[in-house]
Amino acid sequence: MQQYVGKELGSSDWLLIDQARIDAFAAVSGDYNWIHVDTDRASRELPGGKTIAHGLLTLSLLAFLGRDTYKVRKRKRAVNYGSNRVRFTHPVPCGSRIRLHRALAAYEAVQGGARLTFDNRIEIEGVARPAMLAETISIVYSSEE
Repeated sequence: MQQYVGKELGSSDWLLIDQARIDAFAAVSGDYNWIHVDTDRASRELPGGKTIAHGLLTLSLLAFLGRDTYKVRKRKRAVNYGSNRVRFTHPVPCGSRIRLHRALAAYEAVQGGARLTFDNRIEIEGVARPAMLAETISIVYSSEE
């Protein structure tokens, strides 16, 4: 992976953000803010007239969307190590489609593997401004020891 530092690793497929997904996230997170779950009120009071996805829902989708952006051969396991910076720069309206663009920002060898820092950008189809920018860190452990 070290050879890919500073390079785009790939983009995910588009993913539809529908009300069922938003409602399911509200149920597991306990965040029932009306801007996410009250479609009637959103139609009257929000720009665009639609509910918007939780920012943390968008962040949580990095694992799902990122699975197709790169592959590590001879990997035993990988763990989420955290985030350095996360910014929600544009709301994700219900019914829109998003996708991930991922680049490798840094590589650091650690015992048994490598700590990888990624630059992640979530794009909304048809919107110039990204929905989210996030720098995240994973540790990938090698199956060769």
